[in-house]
Amino acid sequence: MKLFLSLALFFIFCAMSWSCSEDGSSGFLPSNNLYIPVGFKSSGGLTKDQFNAVIDKVEAIYFPIVSNRDVSFKFERNWEDGTVDAKATRIGGWRVKMFGGLARHSTITEDGFALVICHEIGHHIGGAPKVGTFNPWASSEGQSDYFATLKCLRKVFLNDNNLALVKKLKAPKALIDACAAAWTSNIDKSICIRSGMAGASVASLIASLKGQPESKFETPDMKVVSATYGEHPDTQCRLDTFFQGALCEASFNDDVSQNDEVEGTCHQSLGHTMGLRPLCWFKPKK
Repeated sequence: MKLFLSLALFFIFCAMSWSCSEDGSSGFLPSNNLYIPVGFKSSGGLTKDQFNAVIDKVEAIYFPIVSNRDVSFKFERNWEDGTVDAKATRIGGWRVKMFGGLARHSTITEDGFALVICHEIGHHIGGAPKVGTFNPWASSEGQSDYFATLKCLRKVFLNDNNLALVKKLKAPKALIDACAAAWTSNIDKSICIRSGMAGASVASLIASLKGQPESKFETPDMKVVSATYGEHPDTQCRLDTFFQGALCEASFNDDVSQNDEVEGTCHQSLGHTMGLRPLCWFKPKK
């Protein structure tokens, strides 16, 4: 009877969850049937060379960091696969699975693609809060979004010519002004803006899949949850999370904790007022 109830709960959870799958993986996007094959012509998206170059860049930074945990870690490059998603799994070792279909989507920029990779790394090492019962190892969707801009993209962008790159972006005033208020150095401001625009790229992808209007930096999700939500937040809420991660003053060199939601982050209990995980998915414990 207990086994039957456990299985029943599992299938109910999977039916309601965007990140539950038969291999125990945690996906980046809401469930969708979109498939973008090799050779598909669009006005945007990445080439195969760009796909590999972005993965190379992130892998060079994070492969040693994750492998130092004495685990088998691998980035799987599925360029030929038209699946519009990305996944983290621990079947056969710690894996980050990137698909060509997502990279070929017209909304995706190189920085947006890097953010997706960072999100999937975040499921493995992004810290508390976790998903919960069925994927206890995985950082929640919101936490993985937060980790992507709080820690990962800052490492990935650190040695780039960020001042020049930001000049090419059509960043909205709300993002520019917020980054200027959060950071003092021009380099930090530029990384903040790049991270925000990476978030805007993937928020556009999510909105297109869900048939929703574009999310904006100046229209945050005002919902307040009564308990931390482990699955994919709404599109605006996800953009807000990327945005706040980019604004947080915590150093990218300060590790997050796998058990403590405060360590290495911006948190209400530390007196922070900027860079906080949005209340549209996060309920602070302290």
